[in-house]
Amino acid sequence: MYSAEQIRERLAGALDSRDAFPDDSSDRMAAVLVPLVTDGETRVVLTKRTATLSRHAGEVSFPGGLADPGEGPRATALRESREELGLPPGSVEVLGALQSVHTRVLGTLIVPVVGLLATEPAFRPSPAEIERVLVLPLAGLAALGREATFSWEGDTFPTYVFDTPGDVVWGATARILRGLIDTLESPAAGRG
Repeated sequence: MYSAEQIRERLAGALDSRDAFPDDSSDRMAAVLVPLVTDGETRVVLTKRTATLSRHAGEVSFPGGLADPGEGPRATALRESREELGLPPGSVEVLGALQSVHTRVLGTLIVPVVGLLATEPAFRPSPAEIERVLVLPLAGLAALGREATFSWEGDTFPTYVFDTPGDVVWGATARILRGLIDTLESPAAGRG
C-alpha cells in the first residue's frame, strides 16, 4: 500500500512531534506504539492480550500502557513495546503522534505514537500479557471496518470496529486504526 517514504510524506503534516502529555488533564496518561512494518507490503502490528489480565483481557490492542512518572508518550510507547513484544527501541523509527484518544470507561488519554519498522522483527511476546501477535496488511483494512454502537452506563455512543480474521478490533484501538487509515488516505495528506 505505502512505502516507508510515502508514509512519512503522508503523515508529515498530521503528526504531533512534541513528546509530552498535556499538563491540564485529570485523565490517566497512556501511550501506544502503532508499529508499521515497511519491508514490502505495509503491515500493522497489533497484539491479542491474554485472557488472564485484569484489564482489557482478550482484547486486540496496540502495544502500550500507562505512563510512568516523568515519562513522555514516546518513552512510554517504546518501553511498553519492549516489555510486551521484546521490540528493541532502536529498531523503531518514531515519526510522531496521531491525535490522542480518550477512553470513556477508564478515563485514560491515549497518545498513539507511530513508528516504522524497516523489517518485521522476531517478536518475543510476554506470555503474561500477550496471547499472540497479529501482523495485518494495512491495505484492505479499511474494507474490514464498520460503524457500530457502544453502550455504557445507559448511554449509547457511535464507534467503529474492524472485523479481522478471527478477531474484532474495537474501542480505542479501532479508533486509532481508523484515524491512521483516514490520515493516510486523506487527499490533503502530505501537503502539511
